[in-house]
Amino acid sequence: MNKEETQMMAFQLIGFAGDAFSHFFQAIDAAKKADYEEAERLIQEGKKSMKEAQDAQTDLLSAEADGKDLAYSILMVHAQDHLTMALMYERLASEFISVYKEMN
Repeated sequence: MNKEETQMMAFQLIGFAGDAFSHFFQAIDAAKKADYEEAERLIQEGKKSMKEAQDAQTDLLSAEADGKDLAYSILMVHAQDHLTMALMYERLASEFISVYKEMN
């Protein structure tokens, strides 16, 4: 996999993970306003984006496991950071929503 292909995969990861993070952030805001139906809808939308991001990551992992040489890129490191933060924020969003439900 050449550098351009690796960078395109990185942009996919960044895009999907960024979308997921945004949905999770908005879900917390909806829960803060006691709109739990909207919060759940946003969580589900975020999970769809997370699946796309994780599928892109799996493609990269599979390529490397198959012996393909992946060009190192700081952009890929950045993409993995986005994915990790989105995964963590998904968990936090679920916890915040639960807390808001209990408070109301």
